[in-house]
Amino acid sequence: MLRTAAEPVADFDKELRLLVKDLTDTMIDAPGAGLAAPQLGVGLRVFTYYVDDRLGHLVNPSLDLSEEHQDGDEGCLSLPGLAFPTRRAYGVVAKGFNMHGEPITVEGTELLARCVQHETDHLDGILFIDRMDPAQRKLAMKAIREAEWFGDPAPVVRDSPHRTFGRAL
Repeated sequence: MLRTAAEPVADFDKELRLLVKDLTDTMIDAPGAGLAAPQLGVGLRVFTYYVDDRLGHLVNPSLDLSEEHQDGDEGCLSLPGLAFPTRRAYGVVAKGFNMHGEPITVEGTELLARCVQHETDHLDGILFIDRMDPAQRKLAMKAIREAEWFGDPAPVVRDSPHRTFGRAL
C-alpha cells in the first residue's frame, strides 16, 4: 500500500469524514506530525497534519514548492524510531479540499512544508528515504534492516469502511 499511488477522493461524504477523524486520532495518539490514508491501508488521497499547534487535513492535494530548500532530519510513523537527513523545499502552497469538499489552501515553511511534502509523497507511493542521496539512503536502509521491528509481520489493518477501489491491504 505504501508504494502504490492513492486514488483521488470523489465522494465527500460521511465515510470521508470518518476517515479524517480516524487519521487525526491515530496521528495524535502515535504521536506524529502527519498521517496519510495509505498508512492506514486506505488508498485515497487524504492526509492529516499537526504542526506548530496547527491541526488540519487536506484532500486531493496539489503542491507548489518554493525554489529555496531546507535540510533536516525526517522520520515517519511507518519507520518507527528512525530519522534521516532529507532535503525538502523550504516552503509550500498546497491546494486541495477539506472533508466537506470546500477548496482550501495550506501555506507553510520549515516543518509544516516538510510535513505536507512528506504526506503528499505517501499519496504518490513515495517514501522519504526515496528522496535521500544514494549514500545517505544506503545508511538508512542499513538502519532499517537493523531496527528491532524489521522482519516482523505487518500490523493487522482493520477493514476500512471507506471505498478503496480494491487497493486496501
